[in-house]
Amino acid sequence: MRGLLLLSSDGVVAKAVIGPQSDLDKEYLVVVDGAVTEARLSRLRHGLELDGRQLKPARVTQVQGQQLRFVLKEGRNRQIRRMCDLVGLEVVDLQRVRIGPLRLSDLPEGRWRHLTADERKGLVS
Repeated sequence: MRGLLLLSSDGVVAKAVIGPQSDLDKEYLVVVDGAVTEARLSRLRHGLELDGRQLKPARVTQVQGQQLRFVLKEGRNRQIRRMCDLVGLEVVDLQRVRIGPLRLSDLPEGRWRHLTADERKGLVS
């Protein structure tokens, strides 16, 4: 996993992003190994269960070839890898590109920056 990572000691921000009531989208670009079929995409979008609990519907689209875009409303432990395993796909690369209104954009890998007041407001509102 690589890409956008949000570090915060602000409990309000943390709860807004990962709390059980969070409604923020988390968007990922994922490269998989295996045949990407409509049946597999359909199962990824709905109908999967992890740890005995039904997953919230996911938006999963094929970007091109073996690259998929996942937009999730939840973030269970290794969720995308485990979802792909359930349908016979292996994750080769996974990059988080968005959390709610925050986008990775052109921030170079390994670099960081502080959130702006408007970005914080966008996460907690």
